[in-house]
Amino acid sequence: MKKKTIASLLWLAAVGPASAATWVYVSNADSQEISVLELDRAQGALKPVQTLNVGGTVMPMVVSHDKRVLYAALRSQPFRVAALSIDGATGKLQKLGEAPLADSMANIDLDASGKWLFAASYQGGKITVNGIGKDGTVGAVHQLVQTGPNAHAIHADASNRFVLATSLGGDNVSSWRFDAEKGLLSPNDPPLTTTSAKSGPRHFIWDKAQRHVYLLDELDAALHVFAWDAARGTLKLEQSTTTLPAGFTGKPWAADLHLTPDGRYLYASERTSSTLSAFKVDAATGQLQPLGQTPTEKVPRGFAIDSSGRYLIAAGQESHGISLYAIDAATGALGKPQHLDVGKNPNWIEIVDLP
Repeated sequence: MKKKTIASLLWLAAVGPASAATWVYVSNADSQEISVLELDRAQGALKPVQTLNVGGTVMPMVVSHDKRVLYAALRSQPFRVAALSIDGATGKLQKLGEAPLADSMANIDLDASGKWLFAASYQGGKITVNGIGKDGTVGAVHQLVQTGPNAHAIHADASNRFVLATSLGGDNVSSWRFDAEKGLLSPNDPPLTTTSAKSGPRHFIWDKAQRHVYLLDELDAALHVFAWDAARGTLKLEQSTTTLPAGFTGKPWAADLHLTPDGRYLYASERTSSTLSAFKVDAATGQLQPLGQTPTEKVPRGFAIDSSGRYLIAAGQESHGISLYAIDAATGALGKPQHLDVGKNPNWIEIVDLP
């Protein structure tokens, strides 16, 4: 009996609890609402759960580390961030409170401690830090720093010692030392990594091993691989490629990028061609091998990959819908899309697993 019990526990540990659920949150800017859906991995389907009006142009979002709170930035005046509690049983959202933001924010994120909220303002060319209380609500603006024009993304590294931020209009990535006790940013040395003129650095991500940073340009749709010096918080360019389809003749307009959890594949969205580009990641060097493009929702601003690495969900700003794709683990290819209508101008997606 004891052996059977141990075997049962090992099996449960491997497959996870039977009641585990995966919730998908989609911000719809123009209808000022967040769509809540359930991702049924067994059926490979999305099921509507809730539509919550948030009373503002909702765009970037981030989930608290304990998965109890969804933070959503509202880019209409008054500029603010809404803290929304996540019901662990149903995935539904309920507003906890709101706090002022210093500007219209294109990106928000949390530091590793979950005590600080970073934000980047495209219109204002600034980055900010807000404190977060033990109850999950956001406090007043704690620090404001002017950057190059069109700040677009801001994230801390895994050590929580450094923060990077892009300046789309200044063609650079700024590096900051971060004091997590005081919640303060200070310029790193060197403070900037410059990119090509009029390239428009937009979104970036670290690999899990913190050896590389992948940077996507909006204005030329280039995708760059940088070596990350974790001790100094600095970047060194190692590779550049493109997210544009062969024969592309329009104006590049790249948007978002994500790695699969196992780090084997990277995907990037390009809005003019309405495509998702796939790349195979070399495990030893971090460099990228292009795998081609997949047509997707019209003007795909944001997308997300689930924690299993089996599904990708893309949002189309002008299709007012999202598409669910199965990811082929052997090739990285995206399967036939399943479309679902959501609100107007969907642009950001967060996926949360809850027991």
